[in-house]
Amino acid sequence: MKKSRPILWIVIIAAVAGGGYYGWQRFSAPEAGKAQTAQKGPPRAPAVPVSISPVQKADFPVYLTGLGTVQGFNTVQVRTRVDGQIDKIAFTEGQIVNQGDLLVEIDPRPFQAALDQAKAKKAQDEANLANANLDLQRYTKLGEFATRQQTDTQRSTVAQLTAQIAADEAAIANAQTQLDYTQVKAPITGVAGLRQVDIGNIVNASTQTGIVTIAQVEPITVIFTAPEDQLPYVSEGQKAGALKVIAFTTDGKKTLAEGKLAVINNQVDTTSGTIRLKAVFDNKEHTLWPGQSVSTRLLVRTLKDAIVVPDDAVQHSTNGLYAYTVGADNKAEVRKIKVSYSIDGRSVVDEGLSPGQQVITGGQYKVQPGSLVSTAVASSDPVQKNKVQQE
Repeated sequence: MKKSRPILWIVIIAAVAGGGYYGWQRFSAPEAGKAQTAQKGPPRAPAVPVSISPVQKADFPVYLTGLGTVQGFNTVQVRTRVDGQIDKIAFTEGQIVNQGDLLVEIDPRPFQAALDQAKAKKAQDEANLANANLDLQRYTKLGEFATRQQTDTQRSTVAQLTAQIAADEAAIANAQTQLDYTQVKAPITGVAGLRQVDIGNIVNASTQTGIVTIAQVEPITVIFTAPEDQLPYVSEGQKAGALKVIAFTTDGKKTLAEGKLAVINNQVDTTSGTIRLKAVFDNKEHTLWPGQSVSTRLLVRTLKDAIVVPDDAVQHSTNGLYAYTVGADNKAEVRKIKVSYSIDGRSVVDEGLSPGQQVITGGQYKVQPGSLVSTAVASSDPVQKNKVQQE
């Protein structure tokens, strides 16, 4: 019994120590963990990757965009001016013909015969006139042996024959003109269209069907429209000099030609509220063609030192336009802005931004006001676009 008591006490002491350690682990350790977590604070949210671009001050060209139709500078439907059979066609469809080039030749024989007849009639009347002049000279020399009536009658005959010769000369000129009309020549320099008659056909001056259409393509014109509220700016710019007009394909991807504004129409179309404009292009490369539809840009004016940002930076909401900027602490800030013009991927900001600020152009859908961001500088170079600058 004496030997078992120390062992019992050892067991009791061990049990008490174990229970105390268990209680300390259960109650004291969680409190210490909480305190350590409280000292570290909440976990930091990861930075949102975005693309940025600087707000710039630059000259901004203001264009009026629209749709237009190309027209030949001059367009002529060539018709015959005399009746007859076509003996020769001297042009090729689609050929560039010069003014005065032979296009079609009509059978000239009837007109040559009429010309020869008119010339013969003149020769006949000239012979009669010569004889009448001789008779008049004889009557004059006879003096009092010839009656006054005979002399006056002979003078009248000479005058009549003189007038007849003048009429013969007019008939010869008319016959020569009709003969010249048998050779149909190009009235202007341009491109010949599709032939509408073939060799051997009979053509008539009274018919409306032409032989061919010629369109002048150097220079060439484009007819387009602009809103009537822009007319004061167009007129003001026109006073300073001819305004530049650029013609594009209808999708706006390819530049076709550059020209100058030539004419502002004399009245506004009240039904559509637009004004018709005409621009002239040199068209040396023949990039414009009559009847072609094009997209146009009219340079009205240039804004000096405008605040310019990429279009991708401009965001839309129910409260208006806004943009995200990145501050020195790499946190996103919301700026309400006003935009006046936008073209070619750039927008003019009238209010809300200043030159030198950085605006977010990509990744805005993940950004909230105050979000921490990691930035990549936006660039047109694909290598630079993929290069991320961690800040």
